[in-house]
Amino acid sequence: MRVLYSRNTWIDGKANVTAKQEGKMANIIGKTISELRLLLERKELTAVEIAEAHLKHIGSSEPELNCFNSVTEELAMRQAELVDALVADGKQLPALAGIPVALKDNICLANYPTTCSSKILENFVPPYHATVTERLLAAGAVIVGKTNMDEFAMGSSTENSAFKKTKNPWNTATVPGGSSGGSAASVAAGSSVVALGSDTGGSIRQPASFCGVAGFKPTYGVVSRFGLVAFASSLDQIGALGRNVEDVALTLSVIAGHDHRDSTSYNQALPDFKAEISKPVKGLRIGLIQELTGEGIDDEVNAAIQESAKVLRDLGAIVEEVSMPYLKHALPVYYLIATAEASANLARFDGVRYGYRDAQSTDILNMYFKTRQAGFGPEVKLRIMLGTYALSTGYYDAYYKKAQQVRRLIKNEFDQQFANYDLLISPTSPSVAFEAGAKTDDPLTMYLSDIATIPANLAGIPGISINCGSGRNGLPIGLQILGPALGDAIVLRLARSFQAATDFHNMRPEGFLPMTTSK
Repeated sequence: MRVLYSRNTWIDGKANVTAKQEGKMANIIGKTISELRLLLERKELTAVEIAEAHLKHIGSSEPELNCFNSVTEELAMRQAELVDALVADGKQLPALAGIPVALKDNICLANYPTTCSSKILENFVPPYHATVTERLLAAGAVIVGKTNMDEFAMGSSTENSAFKKTKNPWNTATVPGGSSGGSAASVAAGSSVVALGSDTGGSIRQPASFCGVAGFKPTYGVVSRFGLVAFASSLDQIGALGRNVEDVALTLSVIAGHDHRDSTSYNQALPDFKAEISKPVKGLRIGLIQELTGEGIDDEVNAAIQESAKVLRDLGAIVEEVSMPYLKHALPVYYLIATAEASANLARFDGVRYGYRDAQSTDILNMYFKTRQAGFGPEVKLRIMLGTYALSTGYYDAYYKKAQQVRRLIKNEFDQQFANYDLLISPTSPSVAFEAGAKTDDPLTMYLSDIATIPANLAGIPGISINCGSGRNGLPIGLQILGPALGDAIVLRLARSFQAATDFHNMRPEGFLPMTTSK
């Protein structure tokens, strides 16, 4: 294996291309799945040219953005060549043929590093693919690399990575959100057409909001978690990020579906998400959650959400304010449950079976302590300690058990709202992207970044973030759309209709993609 970009040093890249080739490559970056597929079918482009263009774009943007932990050039080129062979033989192309895709670095890709941006897994190379990886490869996707993230998906800014800090393409002084910040930034910058992330408490939707892309968290169980390194197993979900809803829906159609290797996988037929998004939204009843548009939400964000509600009304939907009082408990409930599950899941990283091991220890107990002390970063240690405390004798009933009981009340509250409304909307994040370092010394303020996204994970329902406007310094603002369990298709339908009526999703960060302006 040859890794193009490993942590901090550019090793190799494409060179000696002609001016004509440069121009052709530049016109490839920023195109959607449907645009690239049409060019492939017409033989105006080859999959190899698409792959080369994106690898070269990664090479030029990566030193500034730090989106990737590793770039998988050889794998990408092999996949591209297979697609070109299908085109040459006149065979029907699979759904994602030739499309550059990035994987968050907690999703297994056989024979390539899966680090979770942690020193404890810095040299871990899984011998198997995650289910979603298998399905992407079977659909002809060209995997270009593994993206940076908050260590073990614990964070809201991608500042907790053990290797680097990813920057937001809209303003490199700001964070891209987290924990899937590398995936969101890679899509926003055009380094990949789509990317996969994981969402435990908003880790797809919040960075999608900060980076001005579409980020979708499916219903719990719709996408297999096999091969996803666990953070909090009852909350984790793999989803997709793309520059428009059509790309996200098509990617979801590829990765969704039952998997016998995941005991929580949904074992029933699923709709064709790409086909469903074209249906009309007239007559849909939509609730605007009051508790997520009040105190603590920036005025510019609230204003954008109110304007979005007007757009939805113009499309024929009925939008009314709704109250969900139990949502005020979502943040403490989440951090009790998530940290408790994390303390159990991360107990496996002890230096015995795989990953980093302290080589200087004189006995096994000392080796456990020193391995975990050196291998885990501060945020991961903090959450392990919180979770272990919540599960300890004398505190389990008062904390973890009580949190699970309130979680049920939150789920019931969503069920009650979905008995009257088809969908719910809110801001994705209380603010636009904040400056790097602004919240690292105040964990509670950082945790509040996910206040609007956490409830969906507690309830196991689908949600998406799409760009709905601009705030200070032109930074994107995210609109969150939530649906009932297994209502993934209707969530995508409303999001796609919003994008068809507006132009916010066509806005681009200057210097990385061609610029357009919003309506």
